[in-house]
Amino acid sequence: MQSFRTEIENPIVEKDIIELEKKIREFKGGSIDEEKFRSLRLARGVYGQRQAGVQMIRIKLPYGKVSSRQLRRISDVADEYSTGRLHITTRQDIQIHYVDLDRTPELWAQLEKDSVTLREACGNTVRNVTASETAGIDRDEPFDVSPYAQAVFEYFLRNPIGQEMGRKFKVSFSSSDADTGLSYMHDLGFIAKIRDGVKGFKVMIGGGLGSQPRHADELFSFLPANEIIPIMETVVRVFDRYGERKSRAKARLKFLLKDLGLEAFKELLIAEKKAVPFKKYPINSSTYPKVVISNERAQDVIIEDIEAFEQWKTTNLVLQKQSGYVAVGIKVMLGDFYTEKARLLADLVEKYAAGEIRLTLRQNILIPHVRESLIPFFYTQLKKMGFADAGYNKALDITACPGTDTCNLGISSSTGIASELERVIKEEYPQYVNNADVVIKISGCMNACGQHSMANIGFQGMSIRTKEKLVAPALQVLLGGGNLGNGRGLFADKVIKIPSKRGPEALRQILNDFEVNGKGASYESYYAEKGEYYFYELLKPLADIENLSPEDYLDWGSNKRYQKAIGIGECAGVVIDLIATLLFESDEKIKNSKEAISEQKWAASIYYSYSSMVNTAKALLTAEKTKTNTHNSIIKDFNIHFIENDRIALNSSFEDLVLQLNKNEPSEAFAKSYLTDAKDFLNKVESYRKLELTHV
Repeated sequence: MQSFRTEIENPIVEKDIIELEKKIREFKGGSIDEEKFRSLRLARGVYGQRQAGVQMIRIKLPYGKVSSRQLRRISDVADEYSTGRLHITTRQDIQIHYVDLDRTPELWAQLEKDSVTLREACGNTVRNVTASETAGIDRDEPFDVSPYAQAVFEYFLRNPIGQEMGRKFKVSFSSSDADTGLSYMHDLGFIAKIRDGVKGFKVMIGGGLGSQPRHADELFSFLPANEIIPIMETVVRVFDRYGERKSRAKARLKFLLKDLGLEAFKELLIAEKKAVPFKKYPINSSTYPKVVISNERAQDVIIEDIEAFEQWKTTNLVLQKQSGYVAVGIKVMLGDFYTEKARLLADLVEKYAAGEIRLTLRQNILIPHVRESLIPFFYTQLKKMGFADAGYNKALDITACPGTDTCNLGISSSTGIASELERVIKEEYPQYVNNADVVIKISGCMNACGQHSMANIGFQGMSIRTKEKLVAPALQVLLGGGNLGNGRGLFADKVIKIPSKRGPEALRQILNDFEVNGKGASYESYYAEKGEYYFYELLKPLADIENLSPEDYLDWGSNKRYQKAIGIGECAGVVIDLIATLLFESDEKIKNSKEAISEQKWAASIYYSYSSMVNTAKALLTAEKTKTNTHNSIIKDFNIHFIENDRIALNSSFEDLVLQLNKNEPSEAFAKSYLTDAKDFLNKVESYRKLELTHV
């Protein structure tokens, strides 16, 4: 690991990578519990695969922006440490697979040479900040949201308030009222607005997908741009304290909003404001890197297939607000492409565009700032790479998660059925290559990484059991979802469950009926008119499992009989309830608090001290077999079990001690006194614990 100390210029990043290498050694040496190590590596983008002994690495790319240099660096890393395949996610990340755990620190160090991070790409953290891929070029945008998405990413990266939440926290930015960032399905969603000449955002809160989708509430119809980071910090703090931690299925912010209600949640936000270090946080968009577009002349080209070229122009070009320029959309099948193509693409956009690409929420690539005169040249170059398929962001462009290919949680294949459905559309419904009205999405399980529950036509991987107790792969068909714009959306109805091999026929019947009965209406209007029961009756014959064929017991892309095999999910880290480990963590948090004080980061120090005290209390409550579902319940229950009966003596209630956090401004004096309180409390608990153990 010495090379990291010399090659990484940023000491904070260097420390992170060295710490990961150290924890890997400790885990392999048996001094760190497996579940605790899982939580640590997830927060550093290292994610277990369905295949034993190898890791998926998630590369965090804020709002999908990737420079040519970064794309080359990612390609080099994928070739050296993985298989050379790059997978674009629905959160604008890139994932690579089959990585040796021991090599992950080295891999990370290589990425950081071009400012690419793994930090907080997974785990119970603030995940990748997503945004409209057209940010900065959108003809309808009031302003470019990219600088604001970047500021949010930078502010919350490594911020102690977002390191150990009950579950992940997802944020999006939308360029315009079209809401292509999908604010309504995020923990926090920001939609760009201008009011009275002031830049700001409509703010949506508490949305989410998964097995129980929830539409976000409107928190603010307009919030000035200089207040978005303070409000987000306040929300994260409240979620950290009051959010569920034990029941993973109920640990997202959407459940807290559902339980408390929006007004009660707002009251908690008001109560927490004093602890937030900034009341306003100006974001200077003028310092955001300026676009530099190449003036390089390209060679003249001859288009051999004019019809294919014209079709591609119809579906794959996005008009920019900048006159004379277009963005070129690349339809990436299943979000998968290889490093050979990635390097060619990096060279192309660097030499003839602006040296950057945007990864999209539909697992595609968008090349901004292409001169209109270069459209034929770009088409020919992309065609040589195999990147000139028509149908970008159209019905043919199906979104799918990796499913059972690599994911522990996959129940049935999503990529296999996606490939087959695309074949059906191409061959039998070629008119849908131009159709932007029908959105098809597929997930391999209920967690909705493929976003199936907000699609017009969605499929979710499941299994079915026959009377003979045989198990076959299945799909739940969901219909009627969609994005209505400006923070409004529809979640799809769960219409019916069918054997997986009947998925293509289900799509045929849906599209055939739409062709006959749609009467020129949008798909959303057509579905709303017909209703869920109509489609249940339409598809009901496909749900009959009385006489399954041998083929029905094979999943897509497999020649082996289907077996339902679900591993341990890693979308969030698992909390460890080992008392000694918890107390050790409390001591580490105190060390972090001291370090933050030395760096004059008062708010960070205060939060580390707070986390230490709550963690310390959790240790003793765990020993008592008392539930520790939320920080708030830990604080209250510790009072009941240890303070009110004088088992541990404090000068105040534990609640008063800990919640000094939101009664004081984050000053130097308070940070130092609060750290002293945290150290004293840990000492008292450790003394109590030792005494208890001597009487066991």
